[in-house]
Amino acid sequence: MSVINYSFFDIFTLEDRFWVGLEWYEALLADPGFYAALGRSVLFTALVVLIQFPLGVGIALLLPRVALWGSLCLMVLAIPLVVPWNMIPGIWLGFINAENGILGALLAQVGWAIEYKTDVVHAWILTLMMDTWHWVGLVAILSYSGLAAIPGAFYQAAAIDGASRFQIFRHIELPRLTGVLMMALVLRVMDSLMIYTEAFGLNAGGPNGATTFLSLDLGEEIAAFNYGPAAARSVLYVLLVLTLAWAFTLLLRSLRAQESGA
Repeated sequence: MSVINYSFFDIFTLEDRFWVGLEWYEALLADPGFYAALGRSVLFTALVVLIQFPLGVGIALLLPRVALWGSLCLMVLAIPLVVPWNMIPGIWLGFINAENGILGALLAQVGWAIEYKTDVVHAWILTLMMDTWHWVGLVAILSYSGLAAIPGAFYQAAAIDGASRFQIFRHIELPRLTGVLMMALVLRVMDSLMIYTEAFGLNAGGPNGATTFLSLDLGEEIAAFNYGPAAARSVLYVLLVLTLAWAFTLLLRSLRAQESGA
């Protein structure tokens, strides 16, 4: 509520502020930079979903079903999830360092380097690699839990019918993964839409603003002590995330209604 209240004021200090009404909202919605950052955030989120979900489900399908080995694999997948966010850019910048990083040295051997400070495509690829390394384990773990809940009788019936591996996935596994995948989708969309640490730690929004996402603009407003505009941005971002969460909830209910009707 305090943030909503601050979004209607020009704030110098908490005691020294002036009512401006909707001025910050009007300025933000008339700013082409806002829509450019929104477009970049939406594109990044779409790429994250397109990469991490097939990869995460594929990893889950390959994991052993034996309790011991399956648990060990899940523990390995969970390691990136517990790494503090502010350490991730540093880890990856060391990883791609041409002098002492594993990936950087290998790429240097073939005469290729990741020019993330000057090349837009390289900056996006590296940001997507960092985010995928950090979060694909979540998709894989949730998918594995969904697969583990499928009764063995389903697979026995499929074997009797002579179903192929693809038919088993399409008609038995994928429908029963819908719930956990929707949960993972909501979490990943909301998080990737507000990506900050990886993009800021890598290039601070560069090169030439190519990785300036919505959250980086908000960070700049806060760093510049523009608390009124920053509060207005925060309110709009929350409304955007809530709208997406509401849309996903409606979609999940629709899918469950279709499943129970079938």
